[in-house]
Amino acid sequence: MKKTLIIHTGGTISMEENQDGSVVETSTHPLSKMEPLHFLPIEEVHLFHLPSPHITPKHMLQLAEFIQRKIDTDNYNGIVVTHGTDTLEETSYFVDVCVKTTIPIVFTGAMRSSNEIGSDGLYNLICAIRVASNPKSCNRGVLVVMNDEVHTAQYVTKTSTTNVATFQSPQFGPVGMVTKQDVYFYQKTYHHETIHIHDITKNVLLLKAYAGMSNDLLDYIQPSHIDGIIIEALGQGNVPPTIVPAIKNFIKHDITVLFVSRCYKGIVQPTYQYEGGGRTLLEDGVIFANHLNGPKARLKLLLLLENGASHQELMKAFRD
Repeated sequence: MKKTLIIHTGGTISMEENQDGSVVETSTHPLSKMEPLHFLPIEEVHLFHLPSPHITPKHMLQLAEFIQRKIDTDNYNGIVVTHGTDTLEETSYFVDVCVKTTIPIVFTGAMRSSNEIGSDGLYNLICAIRVASNPKSCNRGVLVVMNDEVHTAQYVTKTSTTNVATFQSPQFGPVGMVTKQDVYFYQKTYHHETIHIHDITKNVLLLKAYAGMSNDLLDYIQPSHIDGIIIEALGQGNVPPTIVPAIKNFIKHDITVLFVSRCYKGIVQPTYQYEGGGRTLLEDGVIFANHLNGPKARLKLLLLLENGASHQELMKAFRD
C-alpha cells in the first residue's frame, strides 16, 4: 500500500505560542506528536525548518528537486508540503511549474500555531492528506488546501494577515472543498507547463506602481545588476509618465520589463495610448503577464530567464 509523503518546511504550523503571546520556532515539529496522524498511512520528512520569509528561490528549487526524486520512486500516492503562509503561494507555484507529475502535490499551513486557541494546523494537515491521497486530485497540478477549501497554486493568494480563511483565489474561486465524508472538485483544472532548471542565477526585481511615483528609485537600479523587473502597474497596465524614461532605459539595456496589475482581479492588457499607457509601453517592448500576480510572475520570469528564453518566447509564455 502506497503512503502519502509529508514534507515539513517550517512556518507557523510548526511553531508554538509563548506565555507572552510571541510565536516561536520549536526543536521538534509539534504536529508529528499528534495522535490522529498515527492512524494515517503517511511518511514524514523534515526538509527545512524555516519561517517562510526566510525561504528563497534556491530553497524552492531544492524542494522541487527533492519532490521530483521522491515521485520517481513510485512509492507514494500523493505528497503534502507544510509551509509558512507568508510565502506559501510563491513556493507552491514554483513547485507547480518545476515538477512534472500526475500524483497530487498539496501545500498547507496554519494561521495559528499549534498550541493557540482555535489552532487550525492539525485540521488543515489532515485535510491536505485526504486530498493528496484521493485519486480525484490527480492531474490537477499543485493544490493548496486550507480552511476546507482546495485552491490551485497558480491563482491562490494570501488575502488577510490573520484570518484563518486568508487563502483565496479572487479571480476564479476555489476548485474544490473538503467535507467530513469526501473531497469534491467542482471546477476543472489543467496543468501543461513545466520548466526545468538546475540553478538560480538570475536577479528579477518586483516593484509596485503608485500615484505620483518618481523616477528616483528606478534610477538607482543599475541595469548591469538585474536581469528583469516586474512592475505591478495601475489598472489594466498603466504607469505614471515620470517612470517611463527608466523603463525605456531598462529595455535599451536588454532588461526584461514585465507588467502585472496591482489589482487582485482582472488581467493586464495594452489598452491606453498615452504616455505611460499600456498600448504605448507595449510598443516600447514591455511584456504583459496575464493571470499572475507580481510574486508569481517574478518566479516565472526568473525560471524562463534561467533557460535563456527570448523576448518572443517570454511574450508567448506570459500570454498563454
